[in-house]
Amino acid sequence: MYRREKSIQIKSSASALYNNLSVLPIAEKSLTYFTVVHCNVVNMVSASGDGLNFSHRQLQSKEGSIATSSSLIIQASWCVLPSRVLLVLTSQKGIQMYESDGSIMVYWHALDIPETPSAEAVFARGIAAATTLGHYICVGTSSGSVLVFKIPDKGANIILSEVLEEHRDPITDIATETSSSKEYIADIVSADDSGLLCIWKAGEDFKLLNKIPAYGCSCSSVKLWCGIVIAGYGSGQIRLYDALSGVVYAEVNAHARWIYALDIAPDSGKLLSGAEDSLVRIWKLSKSPESHTVEIEHQHTECVTDVQICGAKFCDPEGSAFAVTGYDLSEIIRYTVV
Repeated sequence: MYRREKSIQIKSSASALYNNLSVLPIAEKSLTYFTVVHCNVVNMVSASGDGLNFSHRQLQSKEGSIATSSSLIIQASWCVLPSRVLLVLTSQKGIQMYESDGSIMVYWHALDIPETPSAEAVFARGIAAATTLGHYICVGTSSGSVLVFKIPDKGANIILSEVLEEHRDPITDIATETSSSKEYIADIVSADDSGLLCIWKAGEDFKLLNKIPAYGCSCSSVKLWCGIVIAGYGSGQIRLYDALSGVVYAEVNAHARWIYALDIAPDSGKLLSGAEDSLVRIWKLSKSPESHTVEIEHQHTECVTDVQICGAKFCDPEGSAFAVTGYDLSEIIRYTVV
């Protein structure tokens, strides 16, 4: 069971975007950082472990070093690499990478904007770090490309090392393997608006391991844990797949409306799902090595009344606390295990 704690106020409300919450726990400082996107601004909040002290910061969308009010931010997420943490912002204009506190922008990548306005929007969305063989950050785009950036241990010498071209629809989400075990081959999963999932092995040359075909519904959020792909769909369903074979382990009619966010607590196998139906649900995943099956068990539901949920994240690797954001809501709602 979880209980609701005191909410964290933010300076501007959350936009209705997939996965509109990022959480970075800093255990040694007993701090937790949160980011929430509102139009062309990122709300950043750091909260003390006792929940009594907060500090706020806002980042604006930029084109290079110039602040711009016209470019909508689509996503903000921290990428934890072995030697550094970067805050990555995606927008209609390009990709910005900052030091973890948002103080210094270390890299800017402009998207290819067509000279003649087209009916299709241009944006970047889907952010994940890959750290198995080298240090990379992957970012998806509206054209279906996945941009792979090679990240140095320090400094701003970030380079675009590869472009992955397997998707034909806009990328919705990208996730990296969250288990610390080295036994799993797949490193990255990317999802798009059609529902197609691509499984990748990271390295100097990223290798496509598997393509899990779409089944008629957009995949809005995806996670990768212990070789299992966990996908949330616009139908309200959650599906569990084997990353390498594409076999469906389980299918759950989890929500009545569009799923906006999934998260996994890697140390416990707890799964968090949040959707437009105002519900946040906690599930427990378990693997059976003998029978090669995966089970999903419902554990808890919270109803956030009259809130269209657009972000939901665990606040620690065990899943003992989680946070929720909602469209047009100027607060981050927190829950802790009883």
